[in-house]
Amino acid sequence: MSKSRKRVAAEATARGLTIEIVEMTVSTKTAQEAADAIGAQVDQIAKSIIFRGMVSGRAILFITAGGNRVDPARAACAAGEALGKADAAFIRAETGFAIGGVSPIGHTKPVRAFWDPRLSEFAEIWAAAGTPHHMFRIGPDELIAATEAVAADFTE
Repeated sequence: MSKSRKRVAAEATARGLTIEIVEMTVSTKTAQEAADAIGAQVDQIAKSIIFRGMVSGRAILFITAGGNRVDPARAACAAGEALGKADAAFIRAETGFAIGGVSPIGHTKPVRAFWDPRLSEFAEIWAAAGTPHHMFRIGPDELIAATEAVAADFTE
């Protein structure tokens, strides 16, 4: 088991979450591919989008529905600071995850998190579990509590 996947599982346990991490045998690089692989709607895929806070210098997480795109200006407004692009090295350094497998939980450093309200319209959603090939199912309220995410209007 990868270190990233173990970290997600450990964080879930520490927070009292009961999740099953599922290994995907087909590509889940896009939200649509992930939805097709698990038989869900694309908006049930919780994408973890990382930006660099230009004032704080820290990673800021935007958890968004699979069919939505983060609007950088709205995201900056929600975060209360200008945002910059987060490259692969920054994401790895700040979260411990590689692009394509960024989980909303199990980060190596604390991150501020914001929540796309569209995800709350579902009884269950799916998120990356630390690798591009692993996902877990969770209730939206559980994930909000685990990430301490603040609901905000940051999508296009």
